[in-house]
Amino acid sequence: MNDSVNAEYAPGWPGSEPRWTSSAKTGVGTSLGPGSQVWFTLSHGILNEIYYPRLDSPCTRDIGLIVTDGREFFSEEKRHASSQVSYPFKGVPLYRLSNACGEGRYRIEKDILADPTRDALLQRTRFVPLVGTLGDYHLYVLAAPHLGNRGWGNTAWLGDYKGVPMLFAQRERYSLAIACSAPWRGRSAGFVGRSDGWQDLARHRRMRWEYARAENGNVALIGEVDLQACAGHFVLAVGFGGTPAEAGHHALASLNQGFEATQEVYVRQWQDWQRSCLQVADDDPAAGYDAYRVSVMVLRTHESKLMPGGLIASLSFPWGFTKSDDDLGGYHLVWPRDLVESAGALLAAGAHDDVRKVVRYLQTTQEADGHWPQNTWLDGTPYWNGIQMDEAAFPILLVDLAHREGAFSEQDLERLWPMARRAAGFLVRNGPVTQQDRWEEDAGYSPFTLAVVIAALLVAAEMADACGEPGVAAYLRETADVWNDYIERWTYVSGTPLAQRVGVNGYYVRVAPPEVCTVASPAEGFVPIKNRPPGEAVAPTEQILSPDALALVRFGLRAAGDPRIVDTVKVIDALLKLETPRGPAWHRYNDDGYGEHENGAPFDGTGRGRAWPLLTGERAHYELAAGRPDVARKLMRTMAAFANDGGMMPEQVWDAPDIARRELWLGRPSGSAMPLVWAHAEYVKLARSLREERLFDMPPQTFERYVARKAACAHGFWRFNHKTRSFAAGRTLRIEVLAGATVHWSDDGWRTVHDTATQDTGLGVHKVDLPTERLVPGAVVAFTFFWHQAGRWEGADFDVLVS
Repeated sequence: MNDSVNAEYAPGWPGSEPRWTSSAKTGVGTSLGPGSQVWFTLSHGILNEIYYPRLDSPCTRDIGLIVTDGREFFSEEKRHASSQVSYPFKGVPLYRLSNACGEGRYRIEKDILADPTRDALLQRTRFVPLVGTLGDYHLYVLAAPHLGNRGWGNTAWLGDYKGVPMLFAQRERYSLAIACSAPWRGRSAGFVGRSDGWQDLARHRRMRWEYARAENGNVALIGEVDLQACAGHFVLAVGFGGTPAEAGHHALASLNQGFEATQEVYVRQWQDWQRSCLQVADDDPAAGYDAYRVSVMVLRTHESKLMPGGLIASLSFPWGFTKSDDDLGGYHLVWPRDLVESAGALLAAGAHDDVRKVVRYLQTTQEADGHWPQNTWLDGTPYWNGIQMDEAAFPILLVDLAHREGAFSEQDLERLWPMARRAAGFLVRNGPVTQQDRWEEDAGYSPFTLAVVIAALLVAAEMADACGEPGVAAYLRETADVWNDYIERWTYVSGTPLAQRVGVNGYYVRVAPPEVCTVASPAEGFVPIKNRPPGEAVAPTEQILSPDALALVRFGLRAAGDPRIVDTVKVIDALLKLETPRGPAWHRYNDDGYGEHENGAPFDGTGRGRAWPLLTGERAHYELAAGRPDVARKLMRTMAAFANDGGMMPEQVWDAPDIARRELWLGRPSGSAMPLVWAHAEYVKLARSLREERLFDMPPQTFERYVARKAACAHGFWRFNHKTRSFAAGRTLRIEVLAGATVHWSDDGWRTVHDTATQDTGLGVHKVDLPTERLVPGAVVAFTFFWHQAGRWEGADFDVLVS
């Protein structure tokens, strides 16, 4: 039976529902030339998402090869071949792939890079028959366009540019063209799952269908390469543009320039940039690659060219093979926290120009009220709209660190002070509670967030002094002091059953709910547990631990040997530490739900959190602070060991017995994001920290004030988002509001009444300090407000106990 078809339009519209692909990237790359707006990713031996014209706009699902014998044999390299990846040039994202057929019948060798001078990439390919000859095989290029971040709505067709046959696709203002240095023996366009080339070859073992066009659906393109005409050697060019002609032009121009000439420019640009960076870590022979150089390469690869300084979190979709067009929550977005962590690593590597670009990007994307959105597209458009106080604080710390490292002058600080001032104003107006912790889940008092915010307030105070605003500086320091003094009141518990079980006095909790300011202890509260099924979505505050408490040491607020920190580390290890064949890793917190299910099924809104390699790096920084550099170095090697063969570090590693059918092995990457730029950033900073035997990104202001000098706090404080019920005897009660008012108050049950006007701090906070230092424990301060602008009384009284 001959069911060959040659038709104008492919049947099966609109095709099966589109999906993205594996997040298990073995490589990511781009050129450093300004003439190219193309980024690529690799997984399972083939090209995955290719991004154009922006780093947050994927335009393909994947492009791979299929091998048949025309009769019985069918082999798709991403499924039926084992792949090895290597770097022909150290620190350069030019990848050499060797894909060996699982049945031992062929080997495919590829070199892949992006063209530095135009919007195209090249794949130099060599097909080697291990059984038989070239004439015994058919080789097909299969491509799945997902132009403009969408699988639906694509149109694919066969055409040519200036007489050169190509495969084309288009959706709205995005176009793609695939050209080959070897002749095509056949080409077709179809709808995925219905009339695409994969279905044809799986059924017939050779191309029987040749459709010229597949419109407005989930489409795929296929072309057979004439192996004998090219003796098994050919180059594929994938070009992009705003129109099909532009895409075809880029593909053909890149093909005509040739792989070797393109490679020369590509490699030279990357090597020049790598030479400009510091060498702060030696090669790790056990890793099989230079983990440090790969990490700085990964960082640089994730930076936008159209919006310089914008670094996305990852060129991947966590569990992407389950994600459709409706799931835009891939990691190709900018998180201000991840951005600053990445910039800090670039600073550690000596890439000062790149750090300056990041700071300019932060200046541009800061909101008018001083904060940065939870995450954004590269142009600053918010994606999610949560408020995370640490994300408003981190940019202040970055400016200070960059200044201390020589990337900014004193004059630069003056120009950057308005950005830092707005951010500091946001912090003091809205803190100390955060709407979301750094894991983007819970509101309340988080040790990590508090550490970052308090450090940022001290840094901003120093900047305010330098820029001639001593009043602002004094207020920021006083606020930092009082928030620092309250950390244990908000987040430390003692005498709990968990403490007794582990044999410690107490520990810092992961996060305490916002209401903790009105109760005697955070042990009395409850916290939500996100990504867990009903019935498991809330837990007592005292039962949930996180390595986040180590930020109190990392940012200089507490000494590494503080007994409360030491006890917390013991509890963290008892609950969250995982030993793997590659070394220890830690979970974000107990009962975490962000990860695969117990059976290895992908995270689908619920699951079980797995171990995070970046937490191994954070623990290494703590060990260094504690005077154990040998332990820290061992943990650094563990971080490198968690990476895959291409050196890509994952967001999470699998923490249970192997499930081979799901590609899950103990201590190896899970299906979450990979590479996670934040993890690579932590590795680079750790390398610098170990080289200099100090915590590279610790603010000296906090350590000197709270660890070395143990600066005392002079205030208690009350505000509408922190209605404290008590403050310590001997302190001044500071009342803070967001508008000018007169505080009508009494400390003797309203027998004596005082009126005190608030003072404007210049940061949108109006404060009044009540002379309560001589009040004895048990006294009560009562007060209400007359609002100046509104011309009215508050209509309610408030009480604060002297304790």
